[in-house]
This record gives sequence, C-alpha cells and structure tokens, in this order.
Amino acid sequence: MNTAPHRAGHVAVIGRPNVGKSTLVNALVGAKVSIVSPRPQTTRHRLLGIATFPEGQLLLVDTPGIHREQKRAMNRLMNRAARGALEGVDAALLVVRAGQWDDEDTLAYDALRDAGLPVVLVVNQVDRITDKTKLLPYLAKVSEGREFAGVHPISALKRSGLEALVKTVLTHVPEQPALYGEDEITDKSQRFLAGELVREQLMRQLGEELPYATTVEIERFVEDGNLLRIGAVIWVERDGQKLIVIGKGGERLREIGMKSRLQMERLFGSKVFLETWVRVREGWSDDEAALRAFGYND
Repeated sequence: MNTAPHRAGHVAVIGRPNVGKSTLVNALVGAKVSIVSPRPQTTRHRLLGIATFPEGQLLLVDTPGIHREQKRAMNRLMNRAARGALEGVDAALLVVRAGQWDDEDTLAYDALRDAGLPVVLVVNQVDRITDKTKLLPYLAKVSEGREFAGVHPISALKRSGLEALVKTVLTHVPEQPALYGEDEITDKSQRFLAGELVREQLMRQLGEELPYATTVEIERFVEDGNLLRIGAVIWVERDGQKLIVIGKGGERLREIGMKSRLQMERLFGSKVFLETWVRVREGWSDDEAALRAFGYND
C-alpha cells in the first residue's frame, strides 16, 4: 500500500527556444495542450498543462523560450511571460538539448537561480546522441558550478525517462491534495486551443519568416449539438503575406483549415465545422495594443 503523501504544485518549464519544452509538457500531461513545430518560439503564451499521477499532480507552466533578441514588442512580451512564469511556482525544469549548452541556456539558468527555485535539469533528445559515452562528460561539464536538484536525460518525443523525472519533481512540490480534477488537462479554454491549433499549422506549413508575422483570432466558437462551429481569422502584416497564406487558388488555406480541423476534432472529441479567413493588420507584432487585443499578455 502506498503511504507516501500526495503532492501537488506549480512547476515552470523553462529553456531557450526549440529545446522541446512543449513536447515535454504534452508527454507529461498525456494530451496535446501545447502546440509543437520545428520552429523556434512556436509557444507564444504562458500555458498551464495539468499532469495527474497516482502520487501527485504537477501544474506545468509551459513558457515561450527565453531569448536575448528583443527586436519587437512580441519578443519583449514573450520574454516577460517566460520570466513572469517563475512567480508563485514551487520548482522549475530547465530543458536543454542533449550535447548543447549556449549563452541562452546560461541566461535561462541564471533567471531560475536568481528566483531561488529548485532547478531540475532536463536533458532532452538523448535519443539523438548515438555515442552515449559522450553524455557523461557533457553532464559533468554543464553541472560544473551550477546547482541542480536533479539531472534527468530524457526523450520527450519517445516518452522515455519521464517516470524518474516525475518522481524527482514531486519531491519539490508541497504536500497537498490535487488542485484540479483528474480529467482536467489545461486551464485554457477550447476557444484558445482552437486558435493555437490553427497557428500550429501556420508554423508548420509556411516558410522561414512568415509564421512570425501571423497570429490567429477565433471570432466565432459555437456549440451546435455535437458540432462545434468555429470561425478563425488569420492576421498577417502585409498584403503579400496574405497571398502566401491563401496560396494558389486557395490551396494552402484549405490545407491549413483541414489539418487544423482534424486536430481540433481529436482534441475536443466532437465534429468541427471550421471556417478560415485571412486579414491584414500592419505591424501588429510590434504594437503592444494590438498584441493585447489578440490575447497576448505577459
């Protein structure tokens, strides 16, 4: 019989862009609450993923990657959101990519150290390192002069090493009952998640720069029996970008809509009727008022 006390608490998931923070959150939650793409800074919002286990509950605060470049209001806001996630949490996961450590990893570690939090180092993508003998010297090097409450090599994508990680993290959160119901997976609304799933397809299907000039606003979200009627506006910054998103004969927009709808149906467990439009708002990503109107906050 398990007599260990039940634990529950908030855990910030921090790291530079594109190290697999959202993939890790989804793997721990056991459902897709955070969008994922190969592009850095896919995550723009602070998001709570609720991971429930027999021994306890981890409220995972997925954050935009901490980065040095602060060219636009969007970048500054994302950095503030990432740093703001450290307030009121019990512990933090510092996610890095196996075999790599650069200035932005140091920046993230320093932010956690300054916040006085227990930091568990999560070395992700160990499956990509073919010569595993290189892992020990790497772990020794990154641990030198830094204090970690635990070091866990994992693969978030393959869900390996997660059990031991959860065990360690639970020791750093308070003894208390679960803060959310067992079937709850996020504090975000279905409306918010619908917008994120459309944005995920934009990140996945468009070229290098364009995804960063796009955002999504859900204008309509209506439950009609077991059908969800959703209207999504894709905002871009220039007319030329609008043409790229729509594609030849509307082909790309149809593809984005179809893939988004399938993801929504999987996540929401109901049929979805999705309509998409593309509109232009010049310079929205460098305009704090526009960012707040589109639901971005720090």
